[in-house]
Amino acid sequence: MLATFAPAVDPRLLVGPETLDDAAVLKVSADLAVCFTADFITPLVDDPWQWGRIAAANSISDVYAMGGKPLAALNLVCWPNCLPLEMLGQVMAGGSSAAVESDCLVVGGHTVDDKQPKYGMAVIGTVQPDRILRNLGAKPGDRAYLTKPLGTGIIATAFKADLATRDELEAATQSMCALNRVASEAAVVADARALTDVTGFGLAGHLTEMLGPDRRLGLRLSADALPLLPGVRAHMETGMIPGGAYRNRDAYQDRVEFGNPACRALEMLFYDPQTSGGLLAAIPPGNDEQFEREARQRGLRVTLIGQFDDSGRIRVF
Repeated sequence: MLATFAPAVDPRLLVGPETLDDAAVLKVSADLAVCFTADFITPLVDDPWQWGRIAAANSISDVYAMGGKPLAALNLVCWPNCLPLEMLGQVMAGGSSAAVESDCLVVGGHTVDDKQPKYGMAVIGTVQPDRILRNLGAKPGDRAYLTKPLGTGIIATAFKADLATRDELEAATQSMCALNRVASEAAVVADARALTDVTGFGLAGHLTEMLGPDRRLGLRLSADALPLLPGVRAHMETGMIPGGAYRNRDAYQDRVEFGNPACRALEMLFYDPQTSGGLLAAIPPGNDEQFEREARQRGLRVTLIGQFDDSGRIRVF
């Protein structure tokens, strides 16, 4: 159905929906563009403040994934009338904490009555027109970096089954609450060629977006290098796989090739849908040490997971 919508055609629109980028970008002047996006999610954790923080970090991340700086946001709320408004206040307080840390002003919002609670933000930010980071642009030889561990979908599924430990849930929650601000700033300084955040389509889906449809770009990926949240491997082995991972596998498995049976054991990790995941960056050769240094100086550890090549596929070794 979405294919029936006519795309906007205007020279001011620098980034639209055609490439599935994280946010739209509109040129305002020769040295200023605005990026804008919207996202909201259902509860992932029991604590309303943490849910609000995660949802806001997830929404704001789309601006960081474009190399931009958040400017202002509107709360988006779907709320059942059977839940107390005091709880909604805690949710929005959590969201406000992420916005404050992002130097992003929360200036209002919109609320509707709904059976299922949902919360997120519509966010606008600024970016230089000649410094926009898109999900396309990587070249063979570029290094692929991931800035957060994988496995939030698997841990959330284990939590719903009452199988995740308190420490495992806490590690996943802290990862989801963390902003991608530092990772974005380091990527901009290191002249990243492409950038996106890893969210609902999983690592394989967002890598596929980075490779593009023409099959001229691929990635050689080290399975051993992938950063994992505590408990992810054990919960995978017991079948704690979210339904979205199977849908992602159906959509993206034709671009993924596993080099040996040991790698195949991690297959569903590549399709695990993430919430408020890290950034996936393509860093030019020669700039990788600078990227790692810039991240480290800002208190962030980034992980080199592979190298782009011309294979046209995601090859896992």
